[in-house]
Amino acid sequence: MKRFLSSAPLLYDEGLALLRIVTGAFMIYHGYEVFLPDKMKGYEQWLGDIRFPSPSLMAYLGKGAEFVGGLLLAVGFLTRFAAITLAVTMAVISFGLGKGRIFMEEQHPFLFVLIAVLFLFTGAGKWSLDHVLFEKKPNAGIK
Repeated sequence: MKRFLSSAPLLYDEGLALLRIVTGAFMIYHGYEVFLPDKMKGYEQWLGDIRFPSPSLMAYLGKGAEFVGGLLLAVGFLTRFAAITLAVTMAVISFGLGKGRIFMEEQHPFLFVLIAVLFLFTGAGKWSLDHVLFEKKPNAGIK
């Protein structure tokens, strides 16, 4: 019980992996619309209606960032790059497209900003491709 109430992490790497994979899956789900021409035309029209610059390009950049960033986050590859991309994308949704009402309408995209910032600071953790590919391996027998 003392450990549960302490500030020490419980299942740190496993918890980080679960949060990373689920968040990545949500981003993939939302970004998948980049492959749906009718949905993308709707986004382009909406961005044009609110006078957002380059509506077609921005619609594809936004949805593409969600999809690719979600994939990278889910597998834990180039996690900090993915986190920056997702944080910027979600911040644009919260403050550029929305009105910055993070306690109301823009609450969900802003929560994704916060989760992305978490992965920017912590990295992907032990259960990731980043760990497998980029962690320094000790040289066996060489001193």
